[in-house]
Amino acid sequence: MPNHGRDKKDKPAAAQRRRKKKGGANADDALDDDTGMRDQDLPDDFSIFGGSSVASSTLDLGLDDLGLGAEGEYCDEEDEDEDNLDRAGADRAENAAAARAARLSDALSMASTLTSEKRSAKREGGYRVLFKAVTQYAAGPGGRSILETHWESVAEACLWSIQGRGNAKPSEQYAACRVLEACTVVLGDDRDDVVESLNGPLKKVVNATGRATQVRSAALRCLSMLHFICGTDCLEEGEDCWSVMELCEKVGGEKYRGETVAPSLRATAIDCWSLLSTTFGDAYIASGDGYDVEEDLGRGLQLLPLLASCLDSSEAGLRRSAGECVSLIHECRLNLGLDDEEADNTTERRYRRGSWDGSEWEVLMDEVKQRIAELSVESSHHMSRQAKKQQRATFRDFMNTIVDDESPEEIVNWRGGKLTLHSWKEIIQLNFVRHCLQSGFQIQLMCNETLHGVFGAVFTASGTSLSQLEKRLYMGKTSEAAKAADRAMTKQRRNRTNVKNHFLTADGEDL
Repeated sequence: MPNHGRDKKDKPAAAQRRRKKKGGANADDALDDDTGMRDQDLPDDFSIFGGSSVASSTLDLGLDDLGLGAEGEYCDEEDEDEDNLDRAGADRAENAAAARAARLSDALSMASTLTSEKRSAKREGGYRVLFKAVTQYAAGPGGRSILETHWESVAEACLWSIQGRGNAKPSEQYAACRVLEACTVVLGDDRDDVVESLNGPLKKVVNATGRATQVRSAALRCLSMLHFICGTDCLEEGEDCWSVMELCEKVGGEKYRGETVAPSLRATAIDCWSLLSTTFGDAYIASGDGYDVEEDLGRGLQLLPLLASCLDSSEAGLRRSAGECVSLIHECRLNLGLDDEEADNTTERRYRRGSWDGSEWEVLMDEVKQRIAELSVESSHHMSRQAKKQQRATFRDFMNTIVDDESPEEIVNWRGGKLTLHSWKEIIQLNFVRHCLQSGFQIQLMCNETLHGVFGAVFTASGTSLSQLEKRLYMGKTSEAAKAADRAMTKQRRNRTNVKNHFLTADGEDL
C-alpha cells in the first residue's frame, strides 16, 4: 500500500500525546520544576482548611482536651462520689495537657525537615499540620515556651516557602503565611525581634504584583497581626506600624504599582488598616475639620473618599470592609469631646465636637449614610438569597452606628462564660483574631494571656469545677437554659411570620 508521508507526520504527535497521558501521574512534580510561569490566583474561598493530598487529620485534640469534658465521657453512675469525680477530672486535664504538649513538640520538630522536602504538596501538608498544632495545642504559657524553643526552625521554613524557594506553589506560600500569623498570637507582645525578622520578607510579598492574590492577602494579614501583637513603639521609622498603615492605604486603592488591585486584596488591606488603627487614639483617626491648615488631620478622614467609592463596588466583601471601616472612623469621631456621662446620650452625641456638622466631610458623610441605608435594605436579583440576607444584617449594624449614632454590641459565648463587646474597635480586633486562629479561637481565647490583655478580661472555664452530672444538667441540650433559648427562638420566628403576613389583616390584630 503506498505511503504518502501522512503516517510519519502523525506518529510523533500521537506518541507525544501518549507520553503526556502517561506522565499525568507526575503532573504535580512537573509544575514544581516550572519556574517561568506567573503565579496563578487561588480561589476566593481558599482556606488553610481547604484540604491537601497529604495533610493528615491525626491532630484531633480540640476544645474538649482542656478538661471541659466531651460527649460520651460523662459518668453514668450518678451516685459516685463527687470528690473522686473531681480528682479524675483533674487527672484527665493533666494527662490532656501533657498529650497536647507532646504533640505540639512533635509537630514543631517537623518544621526543620520541610526545607529538605522536594515536593510542594508535601510541604503544604506540613504547614497545615503546623497551623493546627499551633492554634489548638500551644495553649497557655507551656505551649508558648515550646513554640519559642522551635521558633527559629519554624520561621526559617516559613520564610523559605514564602520567598518562593523550592518552586513553592501559591497554596504552599499561603499556608506558610497563615502559620506565621498564628505564631505571632501565641508568642505574645513586646517581641520587636520577631517583627524585625519578618517585616521585610512579608512586605516584599505584598509588593510583588506577580504573586497570587490570596498569597499577598495572607502576607498582609500576617504583617498586620505581627505589628498588632508583637510590635512596640521602639521600632525604627519605616519599620513600624505607621509604615504598614501607609502600605494598606496604597494597596487599598484601585491601582498599585501600575496594576489593577483585585477586590479581595483591597478588602484585606482595608481590614488590616482598621485593625492597626485600633492601636491609636480617636484623635489620630478622626480629628480635624479640613479647614484649619495648622490642625493635624485625622488619618481616617483622609481615607473617607476611598471608602465611599468602595461602597459602590460590585464586590460584597469590599463593600463590607469599607462599611466597617467607616463605622470605626465615625465611632472615633463621636468619641471626641465626650465625657463619660455623656457617652450614652444619643442626642448629645450628634451635636458635640465629634459631629460632622460644619466640617469639610459633612456632604461626603451624608452620601455615605444614604448609601449604607440603601445597602441595608437592598433587594436585587443579581445576588443570592443568602447573600442578600447577610448583607442586610451586616449593614444594619453599620447603619445603627453611622446613621443613628448607636454603639454596637457583640457577645462571644464559650463553655463557661461569655464576653460582651460594645465598640467597633473591639469587634474588629475580635474578628481579625477569629479569622487568624480558625478552630483554635476559643482555646486561645481562654488560655492566651496576650488576648486577655487585648480584650481587658480574664477568661475562665467555669465548667471545670462542675461534676459530670452538673455538666449534663447545666450545659446539655436538655438543660433549662437550652429549653429557654428554644422557646425564645420559637417566639421570634412566630413574630417574624406575623409581620410578614400583616398585610393580610385589616387591623393587624394578629400582632
